[in-house]
Order: sequence, then C-alpha cells, then structure tokens
Amino acid sequence: MTRILPLLALAAGLAPLQALAQEPAKPAGQAPAAPQTYETAIKNNKGEEIGTASFRDGANTLVVRIAIKAGGLTPGWHGMHFHAVGDCSDTEKFANSKAHVNHDQSKHGLLNADGPDEGDLPNIFAGADGSANTEVSSETSLVGEGGLKDADGSALVFHAKEDDHMSQPIGGAGDRVACAVIK
Repeated sequence: MTRILPLLALAAGLAPLQALAQEPAKPAGQAPAAPQTYETAIKNNKGEEIGTASFRDGANTLVVRIAIKAGGLTPGWHGMHFHAVGDCSDTEKFANSKAHVNHDQSKHGLLNADGPDEGDLPNIFAGADGSANTEVSSETSLVGEGGLKDADGSALVFHAKEDDHMSQPIGGAGDRVACAVIK
C-alpha cells in the first residue's frame, strides 16, 4: 500500500508523499539548534538534596527526567507540579514557590475537561526505599514567552500525596515535601 500512494500521487500530478514529509533543506554548514538542557537539585523539607531533575526543551515538548535517591520520599504516589516562582528557600512549606504555573487560568487537573493548567504533571511513584526514577513530558516550555526560566524562574514541587487530577486547586495532593528551583 505504501508504494501505491506515491504512484497515485504522481498519476494525479501531485508530489509524492515522501517529498511532502521531508524537512526543508538547511543551508550548507548550518547545524540544527541543539535542545537546551538544564539540571537542578531536588531538596526536601530539611533542605537536604534528595535527587536531581533535568529538563530538556524540545521543539514541541519539554522532557523532564527525575531521579530521587533512596529515602527521598515516602513510599507511594506523589503529585508534582510546576509552580510559578523559582524559590525553594522556605523549606518548611515551600510557600515561596507560589501557585501553579497557569498563564491561561485553566482549571487544575490532567483529567479535567476545563484543564489542565500549565503546572500539571503526572504523579510520581516512590518505591519502598523512597526512591523514584521517571521521565515525563509537558507542553510548558523551558525558555521563551511563558517559559519556566522566566525572570523569577519556576519550581518543580512534589507533594505528600497523590494528585487525583480533578479536584481544585491541587487535586488533593497535600503538603509540599520537596522542591527544585528552575532558573
């Protein structure tokens, strides 16, 4: 079937489909722009480093890799969100990171018909030893207009409980237990 479509396109006087799918040629000597990568420490409520988060900004999505060391979180599911300010200095509650990144004022929740907001991310699971290792993606950009690395930065915040991805304002995820500055 794949060989028939280009032949039909040629017979109809159209360009073959493969030609339409090809990227435009870059001028000689011009390399494609490399995606930006950024890494930051994740700290718990005692100010101790419990892991790292790395961010890679792609053409259409932000890829976030999270590695939390053993003992970093309580075992089970934890909500995580992008918060509007890159300040994790208030280790007791991480309140300085403010609310979720939410430029268009959408409702909270990946499962919400009126959402999600830009800060919403999938839950993360910590094993019996408190460690977690995951990779998630988000349409929120790292740089540029509305990006996480704006003038006051952003924060990746982890919560004590699982996010139900529906209820307001944070899906019942509870207290903030870990935080990573994005600047």
